[in-house]
Amino acid sequence: MLSPDNKKSHRAPVSHRASEPTVVGARLVWSGGTMAELEDNVAIPEFSNLVQMDPYLKPFEKDFKRRYEQLQKQLSKLEETEGGYDQFTQSYKTFGVQRQPDNSLHFREWAPAAEALFLTGDFNAWEKFTHPYTKQEFGKWELILPPKHDNSPAVDHNSKLKVVVHTEEDERLYRISPWAKYVTRDEKSVIYDWVHWDPPNPYTQIHPRPKKPKGLRIYEAHVGIASPEGKVATYTNFTTNVLPHIRDAGYNCIQMMAIMEHAYYASFGYQITSFFAASSRYGTPEELKQMIDVAHSMGIVVLLDVVHSHASQNTEDGLNRFDGSDSCFFHSPPRGEHKLWDSRLFNYSSWEVLRFLLSNLRWWMDEYGFDGFRFDGVTSMLYHHHGMGAGFSGDYSEYFGLQVDEDALVYLMLANHILHTLYPDCITVAEDVSGMPALCRGVEEGGLGFDYRLAMAIPDKWIQILKECKDEDWDIGNIVHTLTNRRYGEKCIAYAESHDQALVGDKTLAFWLMDKEMYTNMSSLTPMTPVIDRGIQLHKMIRLLTHGLGGEGYLNFIGNEFGHPEWLDFPREGNDQSYHYARRQFNLLDMGNLRYHQLFVFDRDMNLTEDKYGWLAAPPAFVSAKHEEDKVIVFERGRVLFIFNFNPSKSFQDYRVAVETPGTYKIKLDSDEHLYGGHGRLDHNTEFSTEAHGFNGRQNSIKVYIPCRTAIVLANEEIDYCY
Repeated sequence: MLSPDNKKSHRAPVSHRASEPTVVGARLVWSGGTMAELEDNVAIPEFSNLVQMDPYLKPFEKDFKRRYEQLQKQLSKLEETEGGYDQFTQSYKTFGVQRQPDNSLHFREWAPAAEALFLTGDFNAWEKFTHPYTKQEFGKWELILPPKHDNSPAVDHNSKLKVVVHTEEDERLYRISPWAKYVTRDEKSVIYDWVHWDPPNPYTQIHPRPKKPKGLRIYEAHVGIASPEGKVATYTNFTTNVLPHIRDAGYNCIQMMAIMEHAYYASFGYQITSFFAASSRYGTPEELKQMIDVAHSMGIVVLLDVVHSHASQNTEDGLNRFDGSDSCFFHSPPRGEHKLWDSRLFNYSSWEVLRFLLSNLRWWMDEYGFDGFRFDGVTSMLYHHHGMGAGFSGDYSEYFGLQVDEDALVYLMLANHILHTLYPDCITVAEDVSGMPALCRGVEEGGLGFDYRLAMAIPDKWIQILKECKDEDWDIGNIVHTLTNRRYGEKCIAYAESHDQALVGDKTLAFWLMDKEMYTNMSSLTPMTPVIDRGIQLHKMIRLLTHGLGGEGYLNFIGNEFGHPEWLDFPREGNDQSYHYARRQFNLLDMGNLRYHQLFVFDRDMNLTEDKYGWLAAPPAFVSAKHEEDKVIVFERGRVLFIFNFNPSKSFQDYRVAVETPGTYKIKLDSDEHLYGGHGRLDHNTEFSTEAHGFNGRQNSIKVYIPCRTAIVLANEEIDYCY
């Protein structure tokens, strides 16, 4: 099998004319063509759509064309040398260790700089040199272990293994297979061990994947902290206790953090050591499969927070220097090192790195049943400067040219193309702060192919406001601008806070709002203090405004739906290895006389209201009012009317608000309800009939009473709200 990594000048003989790529639905269909022919037949099938949407991209057509040509070349190489991307991306079935039908075990690794490879472990009493690998072409090594005399595999399930690597410098290195599916760490050890995982009764998932939601309501979660107890929580705990909570809270998607194995718990799962291993600190692979299966039974899709932007510096239990060289999976230093993150950077131009990373995506989809990915660190991948020291003013020249790492960019195009072709309902989300144009447009238009990008400016804006501004000084126009400032036609996930805002050094929104009074004044049996009253009302309003105006999806970090206090801090030397802040206090909800329950019920009803009326799947909102003096925001989205009065002291009687569609409107969600910790100042039996009185750019209007620090959602039941 040819490997372009090791035979870069290879070209298959031209035997037929290259076919033009065509589009079927949203899929590219590749019908052949050699690399040489592709260079002369580059055409982005639907680039005109992209330029029509944003004419300012037209001067960069050559850049789009070059990127698209590289994508075509990669797809053509895959056809010529690997039998297509479907086979190539299932390399997890041929690398690492594979049990064959006759119970023999096949071991395969890529270690181009190694002089020799040996396998050692429990199976051979840790003899270092009795089981050598055989060197193959293109830096690959293979070993076959026949079954035992009783026909059972030579390596028992749950037994330990190591790869012994001999280098040109005559070093002897002990390594974990990059394709290891399970690794564990003994309590007194700091190094993880490769454990052969081949259970006699593997878990079989029985529930089909739910359909892709039209409006994503994402619950960002971390298994280890998902318990009130001061310890690392488990997959089983999450299945039993947290999944029902997420379902009842109205979320239809879970974004799972820190699943890929990471040796350092406090890295929040962003310093990956074993890319194919589900973290053993929470339990077994079978328990994770069950957790995802149960989520699917509840109609909840599950995304993996995947880290392909960098890898841990660890050598003994990571990818770094696997074959003894300073490159292998990575660029050689300095290009292959991220100085700020103290991690290694992948070489996306390497054929075997593409095999590894693309197969990694397939593995999590096929083996565990994940429904898609949130790609971490996309900004770092897209640019040679990794976003460090880059302000990203929005000038389009910042997104093209020599500062762009087109190897990484084309990898992301390739990954999205393959995922969306093989799994039409797959969801991909990009964490990018730069605002790269066409990030969330299809590859057939010249885009990168993501479904969503994270609207990362929104939480920063809320924290800035709460830190720096008095309530009466809130810049309403600037808030609206931040919530609506996104590229047309590219979907965003909006959020008021995520894990970033909860980390030590920062605080949750609730804690910014109420601080130390959360320890003493959250009882619903006593009158609210001014601080608690303000905090409860603004917490609800900020989240609803973000939900309704900020994007085409919404994200909440675990616990923040009920106003989790304090911050998040993992056990480390600096806190005496304490778990006190590395947990989520769901027990606060069990105490019905605490106001956390009021915040949770509002959050739940906010999600259920969106589920009924579908504003996330509707076109962007029409903002009819952003009144600086009154501190009022009014907008329509999906024919639902949102009204916010952020004024700390003024309520408004007979306040005229604009609405396009005539009819009778009723209150469907009211942040001022007693149930939600409000003051109950609105009569929900009131019907608001429109007047043919044009106002603020709309044909009709109604008059309403808006209490101070209150948000209202109104709907016209005569309207079909299907999107």
